[in-house]
Amino acid sequence: MERELEIRESVAQDRVEIEALYPRAFADEDLLPLVGNLLADPGGTVSLVAILGSAVVGNIIFTKCSVDGCDTRAALLAPLAVDPTCQGKGIGSALVQAGLRRLQEDGISMVFVLGDPAYYSRFGFRSEPTVGTPYPLPTDWADAWQSLRLGDTVELVRGKLSVPEIWLDPALWSD
Repeated sequence: MERELEIRESVAQDRVEIEALYPRAFADEDLLPLVGNLLADPGGTVSLVAILGSAVVGNIIFTKCSVDGCDTRAALLAPLAVDPTCQGKGIGSALVQAGLRRLQEDGISMVFVLGDPAYYSRFGFRSEPTVGTPYPLPTDWADAWQSLRLGDTVELVRGKLSVPEIWLDPALWSD
């Protein structure tokens, strides 16, 4: 029998499993300090988990932010992790879609991501030419900076993404 996937908001009891997930999903990167800081700020983030059976097999975190000089309510999607044994089964997609629905319900009108355009374009993300990142990106990452407008947002947004202090580490924006 196929186990059913459950997507829900993370709770404090999920933290140990979430923190165990990231080293498996990103063996070459140490995202635990970032993930720990983001999970410690539940008012400024939306964290969802994917549960298969009774195990956390995926996590996505959105950080609430803004664009300097604009009233647009925005969020930054990062990080997204799926257990390597469960990748390719739609878990990441389910987390992204559930997160986008939740953000729209919360009145967020724009979501930004620094990620693979081939992956994120399936959700409607497009290259972002008018909103800058907190730090300059490497030239070969230009196409990876993307945004998605939620709902009926048509306002042209220009400026620089204003992020919480957690995201003000230049190493998070470079290779």
